[in-house]
Amino acid sequence: MEFYFLLKIAHVIGAAVLLGTGAGIAFFMLMAHRTRDAALIAHTAGIVVIADWLFTASAVVVQPVTGAALAHLTGQPLFSGWLGLSLVLYVVTGLFWLPVVWIQARMRDLAIQAARSGEPLPAAYDRLFRIWFVCGFPAFGAVLAVIVLMVVKPTF
Repeated sequence: MEFYFLLKIAHVIGAAVLLGTGAGIAFFMLMAHRTRDAALIAHTAGIVVIADWLFTASAVVVQPVTGAALAHLTGQPLFSGWLGLSLVLYVVTGLFWLPVVWIQARMRDLAIQAARSGEPLPAAYDRLFRIWFVCGFPAFGAVLAVIVLMVVKPTF
């Protein structure tokens, strides 16, 4: 198979992993949070943190590498048009994702402490959850927009 198509397949899989992992993590964290069960939240958040580092972080590396290689092979300028906008949105996603990863780990730790002590979740957990929830919208929206740009490839 031609190198270009291998890169393209890797790039599309990376985009699917970013979108799918993001949606899955958001869904499972929200469902666990709604129970207010500290042990369940601790367990779910623990898995979510692993999934984020394993899947999302891998895709975060694959996307710009394969994207830059595809742009080079097709002669597209990297920092203009839809490709440039995609890169801006990719950075926006990262600016929201990096704190979210830390927040998820902190929420996990707070839930573990609450479960072990038999106490309710602390106010710090709820504050972090609100920040996590709000950060998810621009991050997920930016990923969706990048995928739309990848497919449509509009001209500006």
